[in-house]
Amino acid sequence: MKAFRIGFPAAILVAGVVLIIIGGDAPLGAGIVLIGVAGLVALVNVLIQLSLQSEDDRAEEERRRNERRF
Repeated sequence: MKAFRIGFPAAILVAGVVLIIIGGDAPLGAGIVLIGVAGLVALVNVLIQLSLQSEDDRAEEERRRNERRF
């Protein structure tokens, strides 16, 4: 799963760079958009991971609270 989280935005980024290198108006615009999309996908991945980590921390804290271990 980690390979997908890293590989998917990287593949989008590479596609954007290739389109920019190809040149022309339409490929240039599409390449810029794809680079932006790659950044957004990477950001969403980071935010989801932070959310899942926070959820795990809360579950651990609740488990310890129920066992009376602080």
